[in-house]
Amino acid sequence: MSIAFIDLQAQRRRLNGRIEAAIMAAVESGAYVMGPPVREFETMLAEFGQAKHAVSCANGTEALVLPLMAWNIRPGDAVFVPSFTFCATVEIVPWLGATPVFIDIDPKTYNMDPAHLEAAIEATITEGKLRPKVVIAVDLFGQPADYPAIKAICDKHGLKLIADSAQGFGCTLEGGAHPLKWADVTTTSFFPAKPLGCYGDGGAVLTDDDDLAQEMDSYRVHGKAVTKDLKGRTFDHDPKYLNMRVGMNSRLDTVQAAVLIEKLKVFGEEIVWRNRIAARYNDLLAPHVTAVPYVPNGNVSNWAQYTIEHPNRDGLAAHLKAEGVPSAVYYPIPCHLQPAYSHHPRGPGGLPVTEAKKEVVISLPMHSDLDEATQDRIVAAVASFKG
Repeated sequence: MSIAFIDLQAQRRRLNGRIEAAIMAAVESGAYVMGPPVREFETMLAEFGQAKHAVSCANGTEALVLPLMAWNIRPGDAVFVPSFTFCATVEIVPWLGATPVFIDIDPKTYNMDPAHLEAAIEATITEGKLRPKVVIAVDLFGQPADYPAIKAICDKHGLKLIADSAQGFGCTLEGGAHPLKWADVTTTSFFPAKPLGCYGDGGAVLTDDDDLAQEMDSYRVHGKAVTKDLKGRTFDHDPKYLNMRVGMNSRLDTVQAAVLIEKLKVFGEEIVWRNRIAARYNDLLAPHVTAVPYVPNGNVSNWAQYTIEHPNRDGLAAHLKAEGVPSAVYYPIPCHLQPAYSHHPRGPGGLPVTEAKKEVVISLPMHSDLDEATQDRIVAAVASFKG
């Protein structure tokens, strides 16, 4: 029997028709865009993520750009980003004419290195060509970034902080606090392969800022008028026909919200299962690889990916393929080495850790329904590689 890298069908079968019923209810409602399930899901999502507001949108990439638009990020502004991430974290910065500044990673967690971040901010200030404005920290592979340290740096320099939890939504720090405790916003993606994924595409921004939530709601629907815009105005038509900002069309559709409601109901339990699976992986694989994932005490990963290190990563990948075990490499070309972004600035000293880790990381199958027999096959395949 073949092994799935992420087995979405196992989850669907476990939910025993609940997703199919939710989809048909959404179809039969006729309210296909921003129907009532969208608002229901946003309420549930905000509660789960310890936020006052959840603003859903069309995908995780646009979730990242919505707060930047609301903060009026523009040419001449610097946005500090890790390079060891998917390009979506970076690409939204040039959309607004701003400049991404690349930051190196911690060698154990693969997340943004606070010391390199501070050095890059100070170097940018000294150089005087760009205005430091925003830090985007990524919860890579499901593990939270070092938000207490990053937040202190942001406060010191007056910068906004985005927690890019496209992979990490549901991760926590310090015994249960979500990244939003420190960040101005948390963004996430509902791409199907994410731990909390829909059956198409979708995203959301979580925040405790009332005004910011309203502005992002406006930007996601063509810059429509929101409550604060209508104070002192008389407008008897649908507010979407009064355009206060240059917005975009970034709405979560009703069918995807219906799917996500059912998945969110079991998401907390699935994170517990994922951590049990990851702990078992760690115990079994530690003798056979250079490094198994490291999670600091008090933190909880959602294990979007289970990523190990091996000195002959490419040889191991070929061996696993021959053994019928899928694997993936995140990310073979970091953003600062990509043709589209290689001209953007890097923090002092470059990104040596990022460039070293890209040669040795490899991710193994991980999902909440991974059974022990299948996991044993995966471990045996890794252990049998002698290259």
